[in-house]
Amino acid sequence: MTALQLQPTRDWIRRFAADVEAQVDVLTDLDRQVGDGDFGFNLRSALRVALAELDAHPPNRPGEVFTRVSDAFLDTGGTSGPLLGLWFGRLADVGGDGVSAGELAAACDTATRAVRRLGKAEVGHKTMVDAMVPAAEALLAAAARSDDVLPALAAARDAAEQGAQSTREMVARRGRASYVGEHARGVVDPGARAIAMFFAAAPNAR
Repeated sequence: MTALQLQPTRDWIRRFAADVEAQVDVLTDLDRQVGDGDFGFNLRSALRVALAELDAHPPNRPGEVFTRVSDAFLDTGGTSGPLLGLWFGRLADVGGDGVSAGELAAACDTATRAVRRLGKAEVGHKTMVDAMVPAAEALLAAAARSDDVLPALAAARDAAEQGAQSTREMVARRGRASYVGEHARGVVDPGARAIAMFFAAAPNAR
């Protein structure tokens, strides 16, 4: 069994933050087409705060890494901040020094259900949920086959990417993108794009 340990979890967040820094203009452009254009900047700002907190107050367990990220998003503006803060906060419920595929899958499933309830969003609404749900389902399916967390994260990466790409042809039914109607068609939802980037940065998922 290969469990998710503290340092790989910290590295995961650092890779995610680095990818957001590199793609902030892309995320911002997506959000300008379907929203108010601040998503990329808010995402980058929250992750910068999270990295600073990880350095200032080093975590002792993987769950504490996600707690730092959650706190940073909850203190960030924009409509996505509270949703991502909630999501990472539920991921932080994983306990212990090593997190198995089953533990991570259960936490991700709980986190995604919480976001669906708060945001009143389902798959097909063109939101971050379109990437979260398939990623959570892929984690659960992988965990049923093996306790090894690394192939489970690779499966979540692929599912999240497919989910994000599926939003391209959707007309939004939730969030600010729902205000622009058919103009949202052809644009990948920036929230779903960010969730796909998060799983793409996971250990052994590149």
